[in-house]
Amino acid sequence: MSKKLFLFPGQGSQYVGMGKDFYEKSQKAREIFSRADELLGFSLTKLCFNGPEEELKLTCYTQPALLTVSYLTYDLLGIKPDLAAGHSLGEYSALVAAGSLSFEDGLRLVANRGRYMMEALPPGAGIMAAVLGLDYQKVEEGLKSVGSGLVQIANWNSEDQIVIAGEKTAVEEALAVLKAPRSVFLQVSSPFHTILMKSAAEKLKADLDKVSFNDPEFPVISNVTAEEIRTGTQARALLGKQIICPVLWYPSMQKLGDKEIGLAVELGPGKVLTGLLKRISRNWPTPPALYNIEDMDSLEKFKLLYS
Repeated sequence: MSKKLFLFPGQGSQYVGMGKDFYEKSQKAREIFSRADELLGFSLTKLCFNGPEEELKLTCYTQPALLTVSYLTYDLLGIKPDLAAGHSLGEYSALVAAGSLSFEDGLRLVANRGRYMMEALPPGAGIMAAVLGLDYQKVEEGLKSVGSGLVQIANWNSEDQIVIAGEKTAVEEALAVLKAPRSVFLQVSSPFHTILMKSAAEKLKADLDKVSFNDPEFPVISNVTAEEIRTGTQARALLGKQIICPVLWYPSMQKLGDKEIGLAVELGPGKVLTGLLKRISRNWPTPPALYNIEDMDSLEKFKLLYS
């Protein structure tokens, strides 16, 4: 019997207007946005719907905004998957959906996580860049010859899409060394998923230790290990490591090839993760049907097709 995989997007998928259609058409969505506004102490609702875009892009706002929209999309859908995965921040959304974290605790954690990540380094001291057209081994080997500072692999997104991050001069030197067919600097404020986030990880661990974690109602794939999280204890420990460890997205999706996934659904703004999975699943015995839900129309169409 084929299984359902739910995917929860990470930073970069946000856009001004996300969640607005749900808000206008669903009382439950309005209630969830209201809960977020009250807990955060500012109008996340207005920021999501009206921007400005530059403010929504700030990590401290992006993270709670994406978690809120992804969670309410899942809640409105009312269908449980067989397993789930989330990219970086999206792992928190997946754990909230799985009942391992409450919505309120998840929202507090990611709001703090975003702030800690922004505070970890002075603005402009660290950068991230996507390296396209080289495999993991070539990137890993190339980084060993960089001598101007710290640079690490931060995201292994697909076979030939790898994000590197670190000190500005080191990332720039790495790109010169790697000579990738294509590379793109990412519009983010800090070098996420590197050891440079150590101070953020320490602060976040103190927050994680204060929060109750339940065993997830369905397995969630860890970014750190590419293995299933099945207990609350595992969830807490791995989230504590995630902020300084690379996101192993490609290995995570590769391992799902033998799980008989018949359907993969991205819940929240954008199609980044289903786009990656479309390429990765070409190597699966049977590629899954792909779907994304980010407004009421796509949600209702999905229910008609798959409920």
